[in-house]
Amino acid sequence: MKKLLLRIGIVVAVLVVLAVVAVKLFLDSAVKKGVETIGPELTKVSITLDSIHISVFSGSGSIKELVVGNPEGYKTPTSIKVGFASLAVKPMSVLGDKIIIPSIHLESPEITFEGGIGKNNLNQILANVEAATGGSSTSNGANAQPAAGSKGASRKLEVDDFLISGAKLNVSVMGMGTNSRAITLPDIHLTNLGTGPGGITVADLTKKVLQEIVGSATKSAATALTGLGKDAENVGKSAEGEAGKIGKGIENLLKKKNK
Repeated sequence: MKKLLLRIGIVVAVLVVLAVVAVKLFLDSAVKKGVETIGPELTKVSITLDSIHISVFSGSGSIKELVVGNPEGYKTPTSIKVGFASLAVKPMSVLGDKIIIPSIHLESPEITFEGGIGKNNLNQILANVEAATGGSSTSNGANAQPAAGSKGASRKLEVDDFLISGAKLNVSVMGMGTNSRAITLPDIHLTNLGTGPGGITVADLTKKVLQEIVGSATKSAATALTGLGKDAENVGKSAEGEAGKIGKGIENLLKKKNK
């Protein structure tokens, strides 16, 4: 009897281990597939994710190499690149109506601003997301529903803490070369997203985060462009002064020869 119970215990333990491994593999691959499928549907640009790992027991996880491409017509290869991000998920919530995410932290992402203040790559991506979600909101203030075909984008979430820290903004302006000026952006910190019964959809979370990124990037890019303009003006004045000196020197030389 004891041997039978021992064998049953071993079988149960093996099944539990296999179940945990299966759930982990499914969870990781499902999230990766969701990012690489739903993301491009909303943004209309390529999105790739190297890897994601989430612990089935603790819910802690990490994301590596999330790369967001650029809209057609822009020269820089990426708009946003996240080398590493940490997150925490309540494991059992993935089985319910709303996935609860206590925290997401994007560490030192690289953001590229290409174009002008009115028309640029980041604004275009945000406009694509707003078009995919049917605009910012309905007339009664409720969240707009994602466009048809974006079933995954309507998945309900709750994100208690969303932090982007140490972001580097590369400002690329036509005629001034790529990465004309690199700036460290202020931290972006969002809290209590989707804490109500309705939660927040993947689409609306994407839009909310992009709105914050675009707002911060545009403000910093405007400052950088002003600086670049002043630098160009100073270079022009300096060149004009040097040209004047050269011209004056030639004039004096000719006068000496004529004497």
